[in-house]
Amino acid sequence: MSPLLVWLRDDLRLSDNPALSAALAADATNTIVCFVFDEESEGIRPLGGATRWWLHHSLAKLGQAIEQLGGQLVLRSGPAENVIRALVAETGAEHVLWNRRYGQPERTIDAALKTWCGDNGIEATSYQANLLFEPWQITTGSGGPYKVFTPFWRACRDQPEPRTPLPAPERLEGPSLPSEDLASWGLLPTRPDWSAGLQEQWSPGEDGAGERLDEFLGGSVDGYAGNRDLPGVEGTSRLSPHLRFGEISPFQIWHASRAATNPSIAKDIQVFGSEVGWREFCWQLLYHNPDLATENYRRDFDGFAWQTPTPGELGAWQRGRTGYPLIDAGMRQLWDTGWMHNRVRMAAASFLIKNLMVDWRVGEQWFWDTLVDADPANNPANWQWVAGSGADASPYFRIFNPVTQSKKFDRDGTYLKHFVPELRAAGNVHEPWKDTEAPTGYPSPVVDLAETRERALSAYQDLRGG
Repeated sequence: MSPLLVWLRDDLRLSDNPALSAALAADATNTIVCFVFDEESEGIRPLGGATRWWLHHSLAKLGQAIEQLGGQLVLRSGPAENVIRALVAETGAEHVLWNRRYGQPERTIDAALKTWCGDNGIEATSYQANLLFEPWQITTGSGGPYKVFTPFWRACRDQPEPRTPLPAPERLEGPSLPSEDLASWGLLPTRPDWSAGLQEQWSPGEDGAGERLDEFLGGSVDGYAGNRDLPGVEGTSRLSPHLRFGEISPFQIWHASRAATNPSIAKDIQVFGSEVGWREFCWQLLYHNPDLATENYRRDFDGFAWQTPTPGELGAWQRGRTGYPLIDAGMRQLWDTGWMHNRVRMAAASFLIKNLMVDWRVGEQWFWDTLVDADPANNPANWQWVAGSGADASPYFRIFNPVTQSKKFDRDGTYLKHFVPELRAAGNVHEPWKDTEAPTGYPSPVVDLAETRERALSAYQDLRGG
């Protein structure tokens, strides 16, 4: 029989992988599993540095897991449509299977390949694997997409229970094929190699994802509803990079969360579920708005009076030298670990957009390069949410005051002192410029919060016609 070809993308897992399960159900001894590194096809957004690091290690772990089952992860690079066509010709595969993607460039590639397969007598089948609900499935009464999260998630919860996860395969064999050397893709940093902090914090791969979920549901989920806002507490799941690369599916998270429910953590599970819902909402937004990372969702923001930052101001924000402890702690956490607490992400984004008056796209691109969980939907949708230009956006006049935020959510300065060691001896960790002696080595504020707040409010008022 001709082999079956399973094309993996952002679904780097063996368990709950519908495309892989379908292929193995047909023939577990003649299945080819491949991954194509494609940054050449039209419209494909090249990965940032942190996600390239993660992808390298995730593929290495997946390749090892497949080998243990008797198979091979075939690595190829280039324009995906061309590469898959070549693999079909090389192997004589008569069936190509994959799990669906939702960005417009990716959908264009997949549609073209499915058409080519049909024209050449080759079966091509796609599956739902990485979202609980297809972006076209949840619609308003008029049939359009939702623009506000709360009714969107309510409509999701009114749907039938998401399917149960599929088991991991016990056997996976196929023909041996030439495969590119993962190291040759140059995904890892070299000079300088900034990955030490990432290696300490993260365990990319499906096993790491499962361990992270078990650890969360077995401990820190208790109190999640409140603790998720406290950056100095290990109160979040940190599953986002694992979800980004599909090392774990939302179906696995959904059902594991439900199984862990007891009366004492019912509210925590509900709130955690709504965070999974926000991911679904962001992907719906991207599906219906393919240019979400480059164009304002609300087009009236096209006339907003963004300012060109001085190199000093932008550099201070990027490297955590603004003089505002919460912003600096968050940006240093990002630089050191490839991740930032969500509460601090909102404050850091607000500071760049509204205190420095920098276009949200500048910040979105920085996060795209430095976050291990840089997600094509979540990243731009959340930046636009803070800017006020997005769907379900915060009120345009809402400006996160970093001092107020740190006093409320990191009262004793645990988070601040951890990532900004200059402040460990400060008398006033939230407003160090008020100390009699400024902390050694810590900068003065780059801007005045009150003045820049008024400037931002004025610009937003002008946008809305006074």
